[in-house]
Amino acid sequence: MKPQNNSRKDDIISWAQLKRDIQEAAPSLGIDDIGFAAADPFLSLKEVLLDRRRKGYESGFEEPDIDKRIYPELSLENPASLISIAVAYPSKMENPPKSEPGRNRGILARSAWGRDYHHVLREAMKKLEEFIRLRVPEARIESMVDTGALNDRAVAERAGIGFKGKNCLIISPKWGSWIYLGELITNIPFPPDTPVTEDCGECTKCLDACPTGALVGPGELNAQRCVSFLTQTKGLLEEEFMLKIGNRLYGCDTCQTVCPKNRGKHWNHRPELLPDPEVAKPLLLPLLDISNREFKERFGESAAAWRGKKPIQRNALIGLGNFKDRLAVPKIIEVLLKDPRPELRGTAAWALGRIGGSEAMEGLGQAAEAEQDEAVRDRIERAREKLLKTSLAGDSKYGNPSPVPRTD
Repeated sequence: MKPQNNSRKDDIISWAQLKRDIQEAAPSLGIDDIGFAAADPFLSLKEVLLDRRRKGYESGFEEPDIDKRIYPELSLENPASLISIAVAYPSKMENPPKSEPGRNRGILARSAWGRDYHHVLREAMKKLEEFIRLRVPEARIESMVDTGALNDRAVAERAGIGFKGKNCLIISPKWGSWIYLGELITNIPFPPDTPVTEDCGECTKCLDACPTGALVGPGELNAQRCVSFLTQTKGLLEEEFMLKIGNRLYGCDTCQTVCPKNRGKHWNHRPELLPDPEVAKPLLLPLLDISNREFKERFGESAAAWRGKKPIQRNALIGLGNFKDRLAVPKIIEVLLKDPRPELRGTAAWALGRIGGSEAMEGLGQAAEAEQDEAVRDRIERAREKLLKTSLAGDSKYGNPSPVPRTD
């Protein structure tokens, strides 16, 4: 069987049979769902992507060349088909550990539970490639996961994996949105699948629940405000966002957990994707002392490790501030006074201003005398002013604790 055959009828029969063989083999290859689509350009997507860029809604993690996201032929010469694959992941944690004073915990988004999905998808696609090449040795295939040029969700939608929800995620009628996506481009002309006609209807739960209003409209995301994006950035964050991050260390699942299409959907059939509770919901204070080696040993298998430990440690400080646990104040002061990284010192200052108390105020005073970084000094002064205003308003000295943020 070759990608080009002298008989048009034989072609159609041969490629349809190979497609059926692939569909039947998919579960044994580590694939939960698979769809096929024509490799035509995504012309309707172009204006959408250009509009996002004009509005400043991009995250900066995307392929910068918009044409490469539109035209499959820029990734593989003379493509005929796209193959979209989906791997389902768990939405629930068995016996999750609880937070308590002095032992408060952060949370990783479900996409960072278990083994890094990039590895899982690449292994599945490698098996799929091998399966195809055994039958069509001369086939040309290009595979992509997350960081590829094409838009994973646009490919999945065209290939019938699911529909694009108002939360911008692909929602499968069977699996919900708890799926990882990857795709292959090939010169084999597979018969295409039919896109899913289901949609969100009148539901706007995801838009209403988005912590920062990043979902600016149905199917429209301002990534610069998305909590998932913000937790992966480096540097100082504005207070507006730190308050909304709560105790999230990596990612955000809010728009998925409130989605009615995900109700009752939990997938635990892949042991490598199940969470280790002490990794997926770790104690916050120990993260401030974790070494590079310890971080790699503990989180290296998770998708959350790709940006290194600095954003995780910054987010741990944000979580401690939002919990308002005064037992964490001595360690936060230590970070403020001794950590060489200004983004951590500045975040520590904010956390102390959020927690309050005389000990926090004294630590901020010490830092004000020694700090040289202008941005950090600004955070220190803002925290001190906040605590002084709180004290003058008649609360207990330099502030009162408040309830801990809700954990997803």
